Amino acid sequence: MASPLPTWDYESEIVAQGAQWIIGLDEVGRGCLAGPVTLGAAAFPAARIGSDTIPHDLKDSKLLTERKREALIEPVQSWAAAVSTGSCSNQEIDEWGIAACLGLAAVRALHTVEHMLAQKYPDDFYDRVRLAVILDGPHDYITPALSMLNAPAIPVIPRVYTQVKADQKCASVAAASVYAKVQRDHEMMRIARENPQWSAYAWEKNKGYGSAAHRVAIQEYGPTPYHRISWKLG
Repeated sequence: MASPLPTWDYESEIVAQGAQWIIGLDEVGRGCLAGPVTLGAAAFPAARIGSDTIPHDLKDSKLLTERKREALIEPVQSWAAAVSTGSCSNQEIDEWGIAACLGLAAVRALHTVEHMLAQKYPDDFYDRVRLAVILDGPHDYITPALSMLNAPAIPVIPRVYTQVKADQKCASVAAASVYAKVQRDHEMMRIARENPQWSAYAWEKNKGYGSAAHRVAIQEYGPTPYHRISWKLG
């Protein structure tokens, strides 16, 4: 069976309700043993929803090979009006928990992408825009995070729509999924490259997920400063 291809269908429904901008959001790294959790954000104006051609081969990042994800980065950056990521470190995850950090990373991503949009489209963006977010999954973890003391203030509070499997169904969320996955993978490979003393953990391959080699290394050498020590690592 062929993998599902994302469409503009859900985004078009939201635009019909009055949204002027759609931002797709998706996370990567939620289940990792090491490294950050990262949220990707991809923004599109209402005028392009439903009419813009979706980049060829764009899918949920989990359905793509690493090579195809890398090849999609430039098309996604050129296609979206703005793309960004927000992250929470492993130390923040240990302190506040993964649920809170998903929201905090999402707010950080929104903070960046909204400022990017305001710079590109400066005509009263903050005062007039009606912004909608599509969040992959069944739960709105953005709204509670807006009141966290360490969350950045975002210029425009969006209306949040949740959609199960949005990364497979929605073009904006698929774009965010690919962008977040590639950026986080690059960060884990950078950490591995700059810390050869931790080569046994094989982060350049597993990107911090709990592969067999990664778990064996934790058992033999213990956690590093990049591990989520509040998690069951063995």
